[in-house]
Amino acid sequence: MSKRFLIYVNQFKDQELKTTKRIEEYLKNHGQEVCLLKVEKDWKQGEYSAPDFPKDVDVMLVLGGDGTVLQAARETIHSRIPLIGVNLGSLGFMTQIEPTGIEVALDRLIDGDYREESRMLLQGKASLQGGVTKEGLALNDIVITRSGALRVILLRIYVNGSFLHEYQADGMIITTPTGSTGYNLSAGGPLVEPGAKLLMLTPICPHSLNHRSIILSSEDEIEIEIPLGKEGKEQKVEASLDGGNSFTMVTGDRITIKKSQESARFLQLSSVSFLETLHQKMKD
Repeated sequence: MSKRFLIYVNQFKDQELKTTKRIEEYLKNHGQEVCLLKVEKDWKQGEYSAPDFPKDVDVMLVLGGDGTVLQAARETIHSRIPLIGVNLGSLGFMTQIEPTGIEVALDRLIDGDYREESRMLLQGKASLQGGVTKEGLALNDIVITRSGALRVILLRIYVNGSFLHEYQADGMIITTPTGSTGYNLSAGGPLVEPGAKLLMLTPICPHSLNHRSIILSSEDEIEIEIPLGKEGKEQKVEASLDGGNSFTMVTGDRITIKKSQESARFLQLSSVSFLETLHQKMKD
């Protein structure tokens, strides 16, 4: 029985569409239906709008790097299209298929030899000055960073309504297990198996010797308050969801972060564990 495949390609990663055509021809030669969606812009750009996705897609092949997979996953949250990444980038933690193994992987997808994995998302909702509300979803992380002058910011963290700590740092990363290999990793946070159900808080360059990442239950609710800064000065920070969808927060604003009821659908071909994959990436 044939399947309907959607090839979602980042044209900056496959400029001459050689890999795209290779996949398209192979699938068609094996009796599969193929749709092609070429993406030329980054969703982090303000003018970017998500493309229209065809209906009844069985498998979406995402050609690019981790950023492309992240973009595709965000855009298909509500359409619920299952996806798998083909690595045309460098590190490729979020991609499963390497260019040298494309045909073998395609055979397995055609035969239905895969399993589906649900990835948790974060829901962020900010209460800003003047009664303004900003909200959105993130697959990787929600990041609060300083804005403007290079100064340390103060952040008050609450968990389930109880005060946890006031951090002095360059910012704070709240991440999912999927996002543990992103900014969280660069900031010294732990690597986590992507199917785990938990939340992590990782301070960015904390001005303390004993501040480390904190692991919380996926059912916990995190609230970050922007208080007055040093010497009672007003603070201005930037909040961003998955590196885009950014907005400014000032003293008195709050953002609440918790697990979303939505989830992203990823297809898994390999029986290789996350730790084995991590070992290989660390060798490369």
